[in-house]
Amino acid sequence: MTTTLRPHDLLWLRAQDALEGVTEPWVAEHWHAGLPVVVRRDVAQDGRIPVGVRGLRRDQRAAGWVKPEQVIRVVSPEQLVAPQELPRSPFISQPPVQLALQLAQFSWPWTWGVTGSTGYALATGIPVIHATSDLDVLIRAPEPLSTRDLARWQQQLSGGLCRADTQVETPNGGFALAEWLRDGRVMLKTNHGPRLVSDPWQREDS
Repeated sequence: MTTTLRPHDLLWLRAQDALEGVTEPWVAEHWHAGLPVVVRRDVAQDGRIPVGVRGLRRDQRAAGWVKPEQVIRVVSPEQLVAPQELPRSPFISQPPVQLALQLAQFSWPWTWGVTGSTGYALATGIPVIHATSDLDVLIRAPEPLSTRDLARWQQQLSGGLCRADTQVETPNGGFALAEWLRDGRVMLKTNHGPRLVSDPWQREDS
C-alpha cells in the first residue's frame, strides 16, 4: 500500500485477525473485516498503523494497530462529501447530512470532509446517526488559513440544522476551530499528545 494515511481516514482490512493489540471483549463480538477502522494519532510502532475501532454504543471505542499490508481499501473524509454523491445517501434526510450538503454547495479555499458518526454512516451505510446527531467536519490546512474565511465557514455551520464541530488539520496536528476563533490559542492534538499553542502551524520542539 503506497497511500499516505492520515488521522480520520477509514480503512478496511483483509481479515478480522489483521487487527492487533485490542483487548476489549466487545470488539470480538461486534467488529469484523467488513467494517472499517479509523486512523488515529499515535507514534507508529514497527511500521504499524495506529487505528481505532468503534462499536454500536458511543462508549465502545478501542485502540489497536494494523500492518500496512493488511489494508485493502482507504476512504478519506473528503471523499465522503462529493456534491454529486451526498444527495444519494440513504441518510440524506438526517440533519448532519443536510448540513454537509449545504457546505458542499460552496467553493472553499481548502479541502474538507466529514468524520465521526456521520462519516462512518456515509462510508458504510450503517445507521449510526439520527435526528439529533452532531456533524463533525475536518479542514485540511497544510498552510495557515485566513481567519476571515474560517469565520465565514463557522457562520455556515451555525444555521441551526444540527450541532457541528470543525477540526483543522495542520502538519503538526489538529485543533478545534471554535476554540481557535474564540481564544486565539488552541490545544493542538499531536501524535505525542496535546499541546497548547498560539500558532498551530509553527513547528515546535516536542
